[in-house]
Amino acid sequence: MRARLPLLAVGLFALSACGGNKVKGDGPPSGSSRIPDISGEVTPRPEPRSRYGNGPVYEVLGKRYTVMPSSSGYQERGVASWYGKKFHGNLTSNREPYDMYAMTAAHKTLPLPTYVRVRNLRNDKSIIVRVNDRGPFVNNRIIDLSYAAAIKLDMIKDGTSLVEVTAINFDQPPGDRPVRRTAGGPSGPISAQTAPQPAQTAPTGAAEHQVYVQVGAFGDRSNAERRLGALSLAGIKDAFIHEDRAADRVLYRVRIGPVADVVQYDVLVEELEGIGITDPYLISD
Repeated sequence: MRARLPLLAVGLFALSACGGNKVKGDGPPSGSSRIPDISGEVTPRPEPRSRYGNGPVYEVLGKRYTVMPSSSGYQERGVASWYGKKFHGNLTSNREPYDMYAMTAAHKTLPLPTYVRVRNLRNDKSIIVRVNDRGPFVNNRIIDLSYAAAIKLDMIKDGTSLVEVTAINFDQPPGDRPVRRTAGGPSGPISAQTAPQPAQTAPTGAAEHQVYVQVGAFGDRSNAERRLGALSLAGIKDAFIHEDRAADRVLYRVRIGPVADVVQYDVLVEELEGIGITDPYLISD
């Protein structure tokens, strides 16, 4: 989706990210001989907040979005989409020309610019992109990637992918590791800190990982069984209890899957919302 809408605090800016499914033929312009150099990387560096596109509040299709005061601690798992030649050359939300061959992305609420690491949960390929645009304004999507970034994550064909997005912060000592979520909970931002590191890309032909949706983690097995029963009553199949004995105490994690693709994930999220479960979390094994 593209629109020119008022920011409640700072005037007008351009919303470029379409955020939907792959548009047929939305690759390189016809007759173009330019092929993106997918061997290149983005080098994260501290940058001041952009004068444009940083809210603090804006509205799209009747929904208000509040820009985060900081990207520190942001990590989220969900669905990534990509956008290409339809927007190539148009202004992004911080008024930079969109370059479909650059390693950039759009996000609804991260400060502009922010560098993030995006990991494809299916194949474990990982890239770093610079967020300089707003979007995607489509339900159940968390980030919109440039054409080149989507190529590197091997998601061009499907148009969408299940991913993990982690903000890169510059105030952490080298070697700090991200704090990963271990229990079921909200699929939104969670505590994570990471120092700038080169992107890591899995070898070509790497085996696909199984992806599951976790809908709870309990110390008492009876609570996990009650959650499992609620899923069964709702007609949600392929749910099971995974016993995690790695911690000091046993955790009973209720999971669904494996999830074959984004289409199945979207349907599952809608079914879960129908029974009041709004905090599914993606697990990749």
